[in-house]
Amino acid sequence: MMVAPTVALIANAFVDQQGHLTFGNFADLNTPEVTGAFAESIRLSAASAVLGAVIGLGLALNVGRGIGSTQVRSIVMTFCGVASNFSGVPLAFAFVATLGRLGLVTAAIKAAFGIDIYAAGFDLASFWGLTVTYLFFQIPITVTIMMPAIDGLRRDWREAASILGASSWQYWRHIGLPILWPSLLGTLALLFANSFGAIATAYALTGYAVNIVPILLYAQIRGDVLHNENLGAALALGMIIVMAFANAIYLVLRTRAERWLR
Repeated sequence: MMVAPTVALIANAFVDQQGHLTFGNFADLNTPEVTGAFAESIRLSAASAVLGAVIGLGLALNVGRGIGSTQVRSIVMTFCGVASNFSGVPLAFAFVATLGRLGLVTAAIKAAFGIDIYAAGFDLASFWGLTVTYLFFQIPITVTIMMPAIDGLRRDWREAASILGASSWQYWRHIGLPILWPSLLGTLALLFANSFGAIATAYALTGYAVNIVPILLYAQIRGDVLHNENLGAALALGMIIVMAFANAIYLVLRTRAERWLR
């Protein structure tokens, strides 16, 4: 089902607006605006992926190993399942209502502590505002992916380590983290790809304030000023290559991590 659109995309990337074969679209990618958009997208994706993986791993460890209540775990996992699919324009408007200039949390912080987060430098329509918004679905994705790996840590491994005199840090340093490492790296790759391809949330929240590849691509395809569908096809092909590389890393590491879950 994806073959025909992909073939059409590749074909459009190698022709100009008159339909002649050309490599000019790829030469046009080497402009400050396009290279800056790729750099900003990579920076945004890396920031949201690392923060999402670290916070999500901590939450997953607390839920999977520290909380014994199955009801609490069920509530957390249900919320993660819903939140990981909550994105796009609804998520953007939810954050505007929460952390916008007149948002509920913004007003509550100002009323309770006298702190105006916007006067302090925070802006929802900025790089870090977009990163915080992305974390709303990046963290639940991490919890959902990491939980089976955490469940795969057998209790007799911890007991054997304790009997041999290993401290909690030594257990995690030499047993726990090496087992979780492939899953965590695979999750990082998946979160990177997930953030790199997101457009609806970014566009609804920032418009053109943040120069990232999906918004630049949208401007080339739908914009009135920058309209150039063939350059947009070349941009999309670049995005596909980056996302395919990230997803390939995820699949390889995921396959390796699954050895411990058998």
